[in-house]
Amino acid sequence: MRIAIHDADAEHFGTHNKFPNYALMKISAYHKARGDTVEWFMALDHYDRVYSSKVFDFTEEDPYLPSDAIKGGTGYGIFEDLPEEIDCQFPDYSIYPECDYAIGFLTRGCINKCPHCYVPQKEGNIRPYRTWQEVVRQDTNKLTLLDNNILAHPHGIEQLRQLAETDYLLDVNQAMSVFEVTPETADILARCKWQKRIRFSVDRKAQIAAAYQAAALLEERGIPNSKLFFYCLLTDDLEDDLTRIYAMRKLKSCTIYGMPYKDQRKGIMPKQWQTLMAQKYIYSGQWRKIDWEEWKASHQFLFKEEQP
Repeated sequence: MRIAIHDADAEHFGTHNKFPNYALMKISAYHKARGDTVEWFMALDHYDRVYSSKVFDFTEEDPYLPSDAIKGGTGYGIFEDLPEEIDCQFPDYSIYPECDYAIGFLTRGCINKCPHCYVPQKEGNIRPYRTWQEVVRQDTNKLTLLDNNILAHPHGIEQLRQLAETDYLLDVNQAMSVFEVTPETADILARCKWQKRIRFSVDRKAQIAAAYQAAALLEERGIPNSKLFFYCLLTDDLEDDLTRIYAMRKLKSCTIYGMPYKDQRKGIMPKQWQTLMAQKYIYSGQWRKIDWEEWKASHQFLFKEEQP
């Protein structure tokens, strides 16, 4: 069979999208193991089967996909898992030759039900999924984990404990919960080797105190604040957003990353001020020393929409 795979998000972002599609790598591995040929979708070619995966709902649909294309992913509003015979495959990294790291999950699901997150609907409650030995590659010591709340399950903690005794360089790409950083888990995180920074999130004011506590526990174990990275959800509630942003100044050299909330299905798209806050005010590091109102006053020429 001649199989085509289509990465809708890579098509949308072009060269800016560096991240491989996990599902497509497994689909490719499955079909190659059956003796099928697998190639990237080309609009004018004919295939026996076409798979299209889309992560983001704002990614446009390709009008040239055949009507019988098999679609999957949250971007299509499809929350079904891959069939077991495909999901059990080791990913085919050859379709993303620039990817020099392993990716995967050790747990799936989450204990929380955050209103802005698809995970509870798609994956349900947290559960064990794989061991680290099933996920790593033999040709690289880099491992990027996609778990949504790895510290919230004993299996995830145990996998990290074992990884801490190896030479693998980790990145928990989707961040960890500050609420789950205890003396025990801080010991493990401090012993792990990291690709760059240790990622957490501060999406609600209730997480601020826990972020301070997590940072203190890690600092006691030799992890400086400069090693910490916090995702910050940017919402319509400016007061809440700024409270969280300014609170992170206490951690001095930590890094924060603003993420304007968007949900195209609900008609929620970032306002211009949210985008500017993320891309100009936060990303530039100005948040560390200048309040938002002062920064906004000196950058009025950037604002074309009504401001909060």
